[in-house]
Amino acid sequence: MSNAMKTLTKKKEIDTIIRDTIDKVLVLRFGTPSDSSCLHLDDILAKSARDVSKFANIALVDIESEDVQVYVKYFDITLIPSTIFFFNAHHMKMDSGTADHTKWIGAFYKKQDFIDVVEVCEV
Repeated sequence: MSNAMKTLTKKKEIDTIIRDTIDKVLVLRFGTPSDSSCLHLDDILAKSARDVSKFANIALVDIESEDVQVYVKYFDITLIPSTIFFFNAHHMKMDSGTADHTKWIGAFYKKQDFIDVVEVCEV
């Protein structure tokens, strides 16, 4: 399912998509294309992409790429998948029931769970 969404492997690509996504939520999934949890989340993201397309863009960040390690360190990506949300180039923080309010850690259980979180970020 990852092929349906853009996979970012360079810092410049991440910089550009963060800067250029205006008036929409930007969803960046940090993970690897071979991890089963990432594949599960990618499936949910792909199924949700059309439903959220009017108010969100979704991209995948391959943390195995050396060029994105600056973001992996900056956002403290130690568990995958980790999903980070932006709105108008501003990092959105959220209370997801964990001590880390900078990202969503793990996969969403179903499509509607993801859509609900994106809708809250968009408000």
